Amino acid sequence: MALAPKFVGQKFTAATSAPTLHTLELYLDYVCPFSLKMFNTVYASVFPLIRQKYASKVQILFRQQIQPWHPSSTLTHEAGVAVLRIEPSKFWEFSKALFDDAKSFYDVNVVNETRNQTYQRLSKIGAKVGLDEQKMFELLKISDKSAEDGSLNIGNGVTNDLKVLVKMNRMQGVHVTPTVVFDGVVENGISSSFSADQWEEWLEKNVV
Repeated sequence: MALAPKFVGQKFTAATSAPTLHTLELYLDYVCPFSLKMFNTVYASVFPLIRQKYASKVQILFRQQIQPWHPSSTLTHEAGVAVLRIEPSKFWEFSKALFDDAKSFYDVNVVNETRNQTYQRLSKIGAKVGLDEQKMFELLKISDKSAEDGSLNIGNGVTNDLKVLVKMNRMQGVHVTPTVVFDGVVENGISSSFSADQWEEWLEKNVV
């Protein structure tokens, strides 16, 4: 599936000039422990492998998959969208920092804080990777004042972009996280527990 230019930060590619032949799409949720496992292995082991052996042959797309039964899932992915708006090149680094602190956004750990307090914590994670904390919070925060037309569902600075991402994922029919799509087809052979060696073996068999 295509990726709009404004979401280009979600793409990892090591290619410099030659075309990429294959695409791995990772549908991940920031508050899903299984997504955490997959992301960490991909970030630490698969990225270097692609740079070394498959730079011109495969790219990886991070598909932000909101799991609405965890209300904070929406908030964390809004933060991901804010990063794409502010500095797309920081998206993967921010995602690593957020996954490292993901448990602090699980249900039990957010139930007693306000939405804007959660956004403040997410903005501080952005600051850790060099983003403007205040600029990020301004995109995320929700006003307690109605819009000029009296509307109370006013959203925030990333609502419209988030709607596009949700629509794209629904068109693919993805439900569980993580889900891996290889060249447009769901690849059920890859699990969140894949080790670095298993990823290397899979790439050797499937990337030509």
